[in-house]
Amino acid sequence: MSFVISTSSSDEQQLRWRKSLFSTATTSSSSSSSSLLSNRVGSSLLFQVQGNVYPTGYYNVTVYVGQPPKPYFLDLDTGSDLTWLQCDAPCVQCIEAPHPLYRPSNDLVPCEDPICASLHAPGQHKCEDPTQCDYEVEYADGGSSLGVLVKDAFAFNYTNGQRLNPRLALGCGYDQVPGASYHPLDGILGLGKGKSSIVSQLHSQKLIRNVVGHCLSGRGGGFLFFGDDLYDSSRVVWTSMSSDYTKYYSPGVAELFFGGKTTGLKNLPVVFDSGSSYTYLSHVAYQTLTSMMKRELSAKSLKEAPEDRTLPLCWKGKRPFKNVRDVKKYFKSLALSFTDGKTRTLFELTTEAYLIISNRGNVCLGILNGAEVGLQDLNVIGDISMQDRVVIYDNEKQRIGWMPANCDRTPKSKAMNT
Repeated sequence: MSFVISTSSSDEQQLRWRKSLFSTATTSSSSSSSSLLSNRVGSSLLFQVQGNVYPTGYYNVTVYVGQPPKPYFLDLDTGSDLTWLQCDAPCVQCIEAPHPLYRPSNDLVPCEDPICASLHAPGQHKCEDPTQCDYEVEYADGGSSLGVLVKDAFAFNYTNGQRLNPRLALGCGYDQVPGASYHPLDGILGLGKGKSSIVSQLHSQKLIRNVVGHCLSGRGGGFLFFGDDLYDSSRVVWTSMSSDYTKYYSPGVAELFFGGKTTGLKNLPVVFDSGSSYTYLSHVAYQTLTSMMKRELSAKSLKEAPEDRTLPLCWKGKRPFKNVRDVKKYFKSLALSFTDGKTRTLFELTTEAYLIISNRGNVCLGILNGAEVGLQDLNVIGDISMQDRVVIYDNEKQRIGWMPANCDRTPKSKAMNT
Protein backbone atom coordinates (compact mmCIF):
# COMPACT_ATOMS: atom_id res chain seq x y z
CA MET A 1 0.00 0.00 0.00
CA SER A 2 1.72 3.17 -1.23
CA PHE A 3 -0.57 5.69 0.45
CA VAL A 4 1.78 8.32 1.87
CA ILE A 5 1.31 9.37 5.48
CA SER A 6 4.18 11.82 5.91
CA THR A 7 7.17 13.45 4.27
CA SER A 8 9.84 15.13 6.30
CA SER A 9 13.36 16.43 6.47
CA SER A 10 15.92 13.77 7.21
CA ASP A 11 18.33 13.79 10.11
CA GLU A 12 21.42 15.88 9.42
CA GLN A 13 23.89 13.26 10.65
CA GLN A 14 22.33 10.56 8.47
CA LEU A 15 22.84 12.68 5.40
CA ARG A 16 26.05 14.60 5.90
CA TRP A 17 28.15 11.72 4.56
CA ARG A 18 26.17 11.77 1.28
CA LYS A 19 27.81 15.10 0.49
CA SER A 20 30.97 13.57 -0.95
CA LEU A 21 29.05 11.73 -3.66
CA PHE A 22 27.44 14.92 -4.92
CA SER A 23 30.40 17.26 -4.40
CA THR A 24 30.52 18.01 -8.13
CA ALA A 25 26.83 18.86 -8.26
CA THR A 26 25.64 21.88 -10.15
CA THR A 27 22.24 23.30 -10.89
CA SER A 28 23.16 24.87 -14.20
CA SER A 29 21.32 22.23 -16.23
CA SER A 30 18.01 22.78 -14.49
CA SER A 31 16.87 25.15 -17.20
CA SER A 32 17.69 22.78 -20.07
CA SER A 33 14.01 22.01 -20.57
CA SER A 34 13.61 25.51 -22.03
CA SER A 35 15.01 24.15 -25.29
CA LEU A 36 11.88 22.02 -25.60
CA LEU A 37 8.92 23.25 -27.57
CA SER A 38 7.38 25.71 -25.18
CA ASN A 39 3.82 24.43 -25.25
CA ARG A 40 2.62 20.97 -26.23
CA VAL A 41 -0.51 20.80 -24.11
CA GLY A 42 -2.56 19.49 -27.03
CA SER A 43 -1.02 16.04 -26.74
CA SER A 44 -0.89 13.37 -24.06
CA LEU A 45 1.60 10.88 -22.71
CA LEU A 46 0.47 7.25 -22.67
CA PHE A 47 2.03 4.33 -20.78
CA GLN A 48 1.29 0.63 -20.88
CA VAL A 49 0.55 -0.83 -17.45
CA GLN A 50 1.56 -4.30 -16.25
CA GLY A 51 0.38 -6.24 -13.21
CA ASN A 52 -2.87 -7.18 -11.50
CA VAL A 53 -4.59 -7.06 -8.11
CA TYR A 54 -4.20 -10.81 -7.49
CA PRO A 55 -1.90 -12.68 -7.38
CA THR A 56 0.75 -10.06 -8.33
CA GLY A 57 -0.62 -7.43 -5.93
CA TYR A 58 0.29 -4.25 -7.83
CA TYR A 59 0.27 -2.45 -11.18
CA ASN A 60 3.42 -0.87 -12.60
CA VAL A 61 4.67 1.13 -15.58
CA THR A 62 8.06 1.33 -17.28
CA VAL A 63 9.71 4.76 -17.18
CA TYR A 64 13.01 5.63 -18.87
CA VAL A 65 15.39 7.89 -16.92
CA GLY A 66 18.96 9.10 -17.43
CA GLN A 67 21.36 9.75 -20.28
CA PRO A 68 21.32 7.35 -21.99
CA PRO A 69 17.78 6.46 -20.80
CA LYS A 70 17.44 3.24 -18.83
CA PRO A 71 14.20 1.41 -17.98
CA TYR A 72 12.76 1.24 -14.46
CA PHE A 73 9.58 -0.49 -13.25
CA LEU A 74 7.61 1.93 -11.04
CA ASP A 75 4.51 1.46 -8.91
CA LEU A 76 1.93 3.98 -10.17
CA ASP A 77 0.75 5.81 -7.10
CA THR A 78 -1.90 8.53 -6.98
CA GLY A 79 -1.64 8.45 -3.16
CA SER A 80 1.77 10.13 -3.04
CA ASP A 81 3.65 12.90 -4.86
CA LEU A 82 7.35 12.07 -5.02
CA THR A 83 8.79 9.84 -7.73
CA TRP A 84 11.90 8.03 -6.50
CA LEU A 85 14.24 5.30 -7.66
CA GLN A 86 16.40 2.97 -5.62
CA CYS A 87 19.73 4.62 -6.01
CA ASP A 88 23.39 3.65 -6.07
CA ALA A 89 24.67 6.59 -4.05
CA PRO A 90 25.89 4.08 -2.78
CA CYS A 91 22.86 2.33 -1.31
CA VAL A 92 22.71 1.82 2.45
CA GLN A 93 19.64 -0.39 2.25
CA CYS A 94 17.97 -1.30 -1.01
CA ILE A 95 15.36 -3.94 -1.78
CA GLU A 96 15.67 -6.56 -4.49
CA ALA A 97 14.59 -4.92 -7.76
CA PRO A 98 14.16 -5.89 -11.44
CA HIS A 99 16.88 -3.54 -12.74
CA PRO A 100 20.33 -2.34 -11.62
CA LEU A 101 20.18 0.56 -9.16
CA TYR A 102 19.79 4.04 -10.62
CA ARG A 103 23.10 5.92 -10.90
CA PRO A 104 22.20 9.51 -9.99
CA SER A 105 22.98 12.55 -12.08
CA ASN A 106 25.09 15.18 -10.32
CA ASP A 107 22.35 17.77 -10.82
CA LEU A 108 21.22 18.27 -7.23
CA VAL A 109 17.97 20.04 -6.38
CA PRO A 110 18.90 22.86 -3.96
CA CYS A 111 17.19 23.09 -0.59
CA GLU A 112 15.40 26.38 -1.36
CA ASP A 113 13.71 24.95 -4.48
CA PRO A 114 9.88 25.07 -4.14
CA ILE A 115 9.74 21.34 -4.99
CA CYS A 116 11.95 20.64 -1.97
CA ALA A 117 9.81 22.85 0.26
CA SER A 118 6.66 21.01 -0.90
CA LEU A 119 7.99 17.74 0.54
CA HIS A 120 8.01 19.11 4.08
CA ALA A 121 5.26 20.18 6.42
CA PRO A 122 4.84 23.95 6.90
CA GLY A 123 7.50 25.18 9.32
CA GLN A 124 9.47 21.93 9.02
CA HIS A 125 11.56 22.89 5.99
CA LYS A 126 15.08 23.52 7.32
CA CYS A 127 18.13 23.98 5.11
CA GLU A 128 21.21 22.73 6.98
CA ASP A 129 22.86 22.30 3.57
CA PRO A 130 21.53 24.80 0.98
CA THR A 131 23.05 22.85 -1.92
CA GLN A 132 20.91 19.72 -1.51
CA CYS A 133 17.36 18.63 -0.73
CA ASP A 134 17.07 15.70 1.65
CA TYR A 135 13.78 13.80 1.91
CA GLU A 136 12.12 11.00 3.80
CA VAL A 137 8.78 9.57 2.70
CA GLU A 138 6.79 7.22 4.92
CA TYR A 139 3.91 5.09 3.64
CA ALA A 140 0.85 3.73 5.40
CA ASP A 141 2.10 0.13 5.18
CA GLY A 142 5.22 0.99 7.21
CA GLY A 143 7.55 1.31 4.21
CA SER A 144 9.77 4.33 3.68
CA SER A 145 12.39 5.88 1.42
CA LEU A 146 15.22 8.17 2.51
CA GLY A 147 17.34 10.06 0.02
CA VAL A 148 18.20 13.24 -1.82
CA LEU A 149 16.50 15.00 -4.74
CA VAL A 150 18.23 15.16 -8.11
CA LYS A 151 17.17 16.26 -11.59
CA ASP A 152 17.59 14.00 -14.58
CA ALA A 153 16.31 13.54 -18.11
CA PHE A 154 13.15 11.47 -18.62
CA ALA A 155 12.40 9.95 -22.03
CA PHE A 156 8.72 10.19 -22.99
CA ASN A 157 6.76 9.98 -26.24
CA TYR A 158 3.67 12.05 -26.96
CA THR A 159 0.73 10.18 -28.46
CA ASN A 160 1.44 12.08 -31.72
CA GLY A 161 4.84 10.35 -31.85
CA GLN A 162 6.97 13.33 -30.87
CA ARG A 163 9.74 12.63 -28.37
CA LEU A 164 10.13 14.54 -25.14
CA ASN A 165 13.15 14.68 -22.80
CA PRO A 166 12.35 17.02 -19.90
CA ARG A 167 14.59 17.31 -16.86
CA LEU A 168 12.50 16.50 -13.80
CA ALA A 169 13.15 16.20 -10.08
CA LEU A 170 13.13 12.72 -8.57
CA GLY A 171 14.29 11.08 -5.38
CA CYS A 172 17.58 9.20 -5.28
CA GLY A 173 16.52 6.75 -2.56
CA TYR A 174 19.54 5.21 -0.87
CA ASP A 175 17.82 3.83 2.25
CA GLN A 176 14.55 1.93 1.81
CA VAL A 177 12.51 0.08 4.42
CA PRO A 178 10.09 -2.41 2.84
CA GLY A 179 6.49 -2.12 3.98
CA ALA A 180 3.96 -4.86 4.68
CA SER A 181 2.79 -4.69 1.05
CA TYR A 182 6.34 -4.61 -0.38
CA HIS A 183 6.53 -4.78 -4.18
CA PRO A 184 9.76 -5.88 -5.94
CA LEU A 185 10.03 -2.76 -8.10
CA ASP A 186 12.64 -0.11 -8.86
CA GLY A 187 10.70 2.68 -7.17
CA ILE A 188 7.50 4.73 -7.05
CA LEU A 189 5.90 6.93 -9.71
CA GLY A 190 4.25 9.67 -7.62
CA LEU A 191 1.10 10.95 -9.34
CA GLY A 192 -0.42 13.04 -6.54
CA LYS A 193 -1.40 16.72 -6.50
CA GLY A 194 1.79 18.17 -4.99
CA LYS A 195 4.55 20.20 -6.69
CA SER A 196 6.95 17.24 -6.73
CA SER A 197 4.53 15.02 -8.70
CA ILE A 198 5.74 14.14 -12.21
CA VAL A 199 2.43 15.40 -13.63
CA SER A 200 2.73 18.73 -11.78
CA GLN A 201 6.30 19.18 -13.00
CA LEU A 202 5.40 18.44 -16.63
CA HIS A 203 2.49 20.87 -16.37
CA SER A 204 4.69 23.60 -14.85
CA GLN A 205 6.94 23.26 -17.92
CA LYS A 206 3.82 23.69 -20.12
CA LEU A 207 4.28 20.22 -21.62
CA ILE A 208 0.91 18.67 -20.71
CA ARG A 209 -2.43 19.55 -19.18
CA ASN A 210 -2.50 18.83 -15.45
CA VAL A 211 -4.64 15.71 -15.81
CA VAL A 212 -3.75 12.10 -14.97
CA GLY A 213 -5.86 9.03 -15.59
CA HIS A 214 -5.60 5.27 -15.54
CA CYS A 215 -7.50 2.22 -16.75
CA LEU A 216 -6.61 -0.96 -14.84
CA SER A 217 -7.80 -4.18 -16.45
CA GLY A 218 -9.36 -6.90 -14.34
CA ARG A 219 -7.53 -9.33 -16.61
CA GLY A 220 -4.20 -7.64 -15.82
CA GLY A 221 -2.44 -4.74 -17.49
CA GLY A 222 -4.08 -1.54 -18.71
CA PHE A 223 -2.86 1.98 -19.41
CA LEU A 224 -1.90 5.24 -17.69
CA PHE A 225 -2.04 8.69 -19.29
CA PHE A 226 -1.08 12.32 -18.63
CA GLY A 227 -3.14 14.94 -20.49
CA ASP A 228 -6.76 15.40 -21.46
CA ASP A 229 -7.16 14.33 -25.09
CA LEU A 230 -7.63 10.56 -24.67
CA TYR A 231 -11.23 10.53 -23.44
CA ASP A 232 -14.61 12.03 -24.25
CA SER A 233 -15.35 14.26 -21.26
CA SER A 234 -19.11 14.15 -21.95
CA ARG A 235 -19.18 10.38 -21.25
CA VAL A 236 -17.43 10.71 -17.89
CA VAL A 237 -19.26 10.86 -14.54
CA TRP A 238 -17.65 13.84 -12.78
CA THR A 239 -17.63 15.01 -9.17
CA SER A 240 -15.65 17.88 -7.61
CA MET A 241 -12.44 17.34 -5.69
CA SER A 242 -12.93 18.05 -2.02
CA SER A 243 -11.69 21.31 -0.55
CA ASP A 244 -11.41 19.57 2.85
CA TYR A 245 -8.96 16.81 1.83
CA THR A 246 -6.65 18.78 -0.43
CA LYS A 247 -3.57 16.59 0.09
CA TYR A 248 -5.11 13.65 -1.77
CA TYR A 249 -7.43 12.93 -4.68
CA SER A 250 -10.67 13.00 -2.75
CA PRO A 251 -14.28 13.54 -3.87
CA GLY A 252 -15.15 14.29 -0.25
CA VAL A 253 -17.48 12.29 1.97
CA ALA A 254 -19.71 9.44 0.87
CA GLU A 255 -22.67 7.35 1.95
CA LEU A 256 -22.28 3.56 1.60
CA PHE A 257 -25.01 1.49 -0.04
CA PHE A 258 -25.32 -2.32 0.10
CA GLY A 259 -27.66 -4.07 -2.32
CA GLY A 260 -29.19 -0.73 -3.30
CA LYS A 261 -30.09 0.20 0.28
CA THR A 262 -28.26 2.55 2.61
CA THR A 263 -26.10 0.98 5.31
CA GLY A 264 -26.63 4.07 7.45
CA LEU A 265 -22.93 4.82 7.06
CA LYS A 266 -22.59 8.47 5.99
CA ASN A 267 -19.93 11.17 5.93
CA LEU A 268 -17.18 8.67 5.07
CA PRO A 269 -14.13 10.62 3.82
CA VAL A 270 -12.95 8.89 0.62
CA VAL A 271 -9.60 8.97 -1.19
CA PHE A 272 -8.59 7.36 -4.51
CA ASP A 273 -5.21 5.57 -4.31
CA SER A 274 -3.79 3.57 -7.23
CA GLY A 275 -0.84 2.56 -5.01
CA SER A 276 -3.20 0.45 -2.89
CA SER A 277 -4.16 -2.98 -4.28
CA TYR A 278 -7.25 -3.30 -2.11
CA THR A 279 -9.96 -0.99 -0.82
CA TYR A 280 -9.98 0.08 2.84
CA LEU A 281 -12.86 1.19 5.05
CA SER A 282 -12.62 2.91 8.42
CA HIS A 283 -13.09 0.60 11.40
CA VAL A 284 -16.80 1.25 12.02
CA ALA A 285 -17.66 1.07 8.30
CA TYR A 286 -15.70 -2.16 7.89
CA GLN A 287 -17.33 -3.83 10.90
CA THR A 288 -20.80 -2.74 9.77
CA LEU A 289 -20.34 -3.94 6.19
CA THR A 290 -18.77 -7.30 7.09
CA SER A 291 -21.54 -7.96 9.66
CA MET A 292 -24.17 -7.30 6.99
CA MET A 293 -22.37 -9.60 4.54
CA LYS A 294 -22.00 -12.41 7.05
CA ARG A 295 -25.69 -12.12 7.92
CA GLU A 296 -26.61 -12.35 4.23
CA LEU A 297 -24.36 -15.35 3.64
CA SER A 298 -25.40 -17.30 6.75
CA ALA A 299 -28.40 -18.74 4.92
CA LYS A 300 -26.41 -19.62 1.81
CA SER A 301 -24.08 -22.48 0.97
CA LEU A 302 -20.87 -20.50 1.56
CA LYS A 303 -18.87 -21.11 4.72
CA GLU A 304 -16.09 -18.97 6.16
CA ALA A 305 -12.60 -20.29 5.39
CA PRO A 306 -10.25 -18.99 8.13
CA GLU A 307 -7.59 -21.44 6.96
CA ASP A 308 -7.26 -19.40 3.75
CA ARG A 309 -4.92 -16.54 4.71
CA THR A 310 -4.99 -14.84 1.29
CA LEU A 311 -7.08 -12.00 2.78
CA PRO A 312 -8.66 -11.56 6.24
CA LEU A 313 -12.11 -12.78 5.17
CA CYS A 314 -12.62 -15.70 2.75
CA TRP A 315 -15.47 -18.11 2.09
CA LYS A 316 -15.51 -21.57 0.50
CA GLY A 317 -18.23 -23.24 -1.53
CA LYS A 318 -19.09 -26.89 -2.06
CA ARG A 319 -16.42 -26.94 -4.76
CA PRO A 320 -13.63 -24.49 -5.69
CA PHE A 321 -14.64 -21.37 -7.60
CA LYS A 322 -12.91 -20.48 -10.87
CA ASN A 323 -13.82 -16.79 -11.13
CA VAL A 324 -15.92 -14.08 -9.49
CA ARG A 325 -18.80 -14.77 -11.91
CA ASP A 326 -19.30 -18.08 -10.06
CA VAL A 327 -20.19 -16.24 -6.83
CA LYS A 328 -22.23 -13.28 -8.15
CA LYS A 329 -25.49 -14.84 -6.93
CA TYR A 330 -24.26 -14.85 -3.33
CA PHE A 331 -23.13 -11.23 -3.06
CA LYS A 332 -24.84 -7.87 -3.46
CA SER A 333 -23.43 -4.81 -5.20
CA LEU A 334 -22.01 -1.89 -3.25
CA ALA A 335 -22.01 1.82 -4.04
CA LEU A 336 -20.53 5.01 -2.65
CA SER A 337 -22.73 8.07 -3.09
CA PHE A 338 -21.12 11.53 -3.28
CA THR A 339 -23.06 14.77 -3.08
CA ASP A 340 -21.66 17.62 -5.15
CA GLY A 341 -23.83 20.64 -4.55
CA LYS A 342 -27.28 19.43 -5.60
CA THR A 343 -25.89 16.59 -7.72
CA ARG A 344 -25.61 13.04 -6.40
CA THR A 345 -22.89 10.87 -7.98
CA LEU A 346 -22.61 7.10 -7.56
CA PHE A 347 -19.38 5.11 -7.63
CA GLU A 348 -20.71 1.58 -8.02
CA LEU A 349 -18.83 -1.53 -6.96
CA THR A 350 -19.91 -4.72 -8.68
CA THR A 351 -18.77 -8.02 -7.18
CA GLU A 352 -15.66 -7.88 -9.42
CA ALA A 353 -14.79 -4.56 -7.78
CA TYR A 354 -14.48 -5.97 -4.27
CA LEU A 355 -13.98 -9.78 -4.46
CA ILE A 356 -11.14 -12.02 -5.60
CA ILE A 357 -10.86 -15.79 -6.07
CA SER A 358 -7.85 -17.11 -4.13
CA ASN A 359 -5.50 -19.78 -5.44
CA ARG A 360 -7.41 -22.22 -3.22
CA GLY A 361 -10.61 -21.53 -5.12
CA ASN A 362 -12.23 -19.58 -2.29
CA VAL A 363 -13.84 -16.16 -2.60
CA CYS A 364 -12.18 -13.43 -0.53
CA LEU A 365 -13.25 -9.91 0.39
CA GLY A 366 -10.96 -7.31 -1.18
CA ILE A 367 -12.12 -4.65 1.28
CA LEU A 368 -9.91 -4.40 4.37
CA ASN A 369 -9.98 -2.65 7.74
CA GLY A 370 -8.08 0.63 7.32
CA ALA A 371 -7.65 1.02 11.08
CA GLU A 372 -5.22 -1.93 10.98
CA VAL A 373 -2.84 -0.01 8.67
CA GLY A 374 -3.11 3.36 10.41
CA LEU A 375 -5.60 5.08 8.09
CA GLN A 376 -7.77 6.35 10.96
CA ASP A 377 -11.10 7.51 9.49
CA LEU A 378 -10.00 7.61 5.83
CA ASN A 379 -11.65 5.25 3.35
CA VAL A 380 -9.40 4.34 0.43
CA ILE A 381 -10.60 3.21 -3.00
CA GLY A 382 -7.83 0.91 -4.21
CA ASP A 383 -7.05 -0.84 -7.50
CA ILE A 384 -9.57 -3.66 -7.03
CA SER A 385 -12.43 -1.15 -7.07
CA MET A 386 -11.08 0.87 -10.00
CA GLN A 387 -10.68 -2.05 -12.42
CA ASP A 388 -12.27 -1.94 -15.88
CA ARG A 389 -13.00 1.76 -15.82
CA VAL A 390 -11.11 4.91 -16.66
CA VAL A 391 -10.50 7.02 -13.55
CA ILE A 392 -9.45 10.62 -14.24
CA TYR A 393 -7.95 13.19 -11.87
CA ASP A 394 -8.43 16.58 -13.52
CA ASN A 395 -6.32 19.05 -11.53
CA GLU A 396 -7.12 21.88 -13.94
CA LYS A 397 -10.87 21.75 -13.24
CA GLN A 398 -10.50 20.27 -9.74
CA ARG A 399 -12.66 17.22 -10.42
CA ILE A 400 -12.49 13.42 -10.41
CA GLY A 401 -14.28 11.33 -13.01
CA TRP A 402 -14.88 7.73 -14.03
CA MET A 403 -16.56 5.69 -16.74
CA PRO A 404 -16.67 1.98 -17.72
CA ALA A 405 -14.00 1.04 -20.26
CA ASN A 406 -12.18 -1.81 -21.97
CA CYS A 407 -8.76 -1.34 -20.37
CA ASP A 408 -7.22 -3.96 -22.68
CA ARG A 409 -7.59 -1.58 -25.62
CA THR A 410 -5.14 1.31 -25.91
CA PRO A 411 -6.98 4.61 -26.54
CA LYS A 412 -6.31 6.84 -29.52
CA SER A 413 -5.59 10.53 -29.08
CA LYS A 414 -8.37 12.84 -30.23
CA ALA A 415 -5.62 15.15 -31.42
CA MET A 416 -4.44 12.38 -33.76
CA ASN A 417 -7.90 12.02 -35.27
CA THR A 418 -8.43 15.68 -36.14
